[in-house]
This record gives sequence, C-alpha cells and structure tokens, in this order.
Amino acid sequence: MNLKKFLMASGLSMVLVLGACGGGEDEGTDEPATEEDSGASSGDVDAEGIAQSTCASCHGEDFSGAVGPALAGTSLSEDEFEETVRNGRGQMPAYSEDEINNEELSALYTFFSEQ
Repeated sequence: MNLKKFLMASGLSMVLVLGACGGGEDEGTDEPATEEDSGASSGDVDAEGIAQSTCASCHGEDFSGAVGPALAGTSLSEDEFEETVRNGRGQMPAYSEDEINNEELSALYTFFSEQ
C-alpha cells in the first residue's frame, strides 16, 4: 500500500513540476521565432511526453498496464477517458485543468487510442 501512495505522489509531483516549468511566453523580444517557438505557439501538444511523465509510472512505460490498467489502444470513449482523468477512478487520482488542460487531455486520448 505504501508503494501505491509513493507512485501516486510521484506522478502528481511530476505533473506539478512540468506545469511549473512550462508557461509564460517571452515578451519584448525582437528575435525571429525558431522552429521550437513556432511549434509551441501553434498549440501543438507533446502528448507522448505528457504521457511518459504523468501516466507511465502507473500504467507502464509502454502503457500496456502495470499498477493501473492499459492505456494503449484504449476502448474508452473520449468522454469516458476525460471523466476518468478529471474525477479519478479506484486508485487513480483526479487531475484538474490546472494539472492537465483540456487540449492536453484531448491529445492524450488521441495518443492512447492510436497506440
């Protein structure tokens, strides 16, 4: 039981750290946008990166299941997936929009359903 608490705390900590690392745009620079900058400004989401940092500790590195069930090739509808992430289920904690925003959540669903 202590391992489950540790894994949940670790996963939540990773989400919080990633949320703190991202964010603000550079203001007042006259430099041309780089390829990296243009990807960030176009709204592209690194679903695989979010999945690795947020989900892999419980759902397995390849998302085929571990402490939590398999996410790869999920049979959940997008609404069911969103409901589970937002409200939690069983040992899975709930993730607020501050932790995983709606665009990221939609990208995660697409990523997992295409696995």
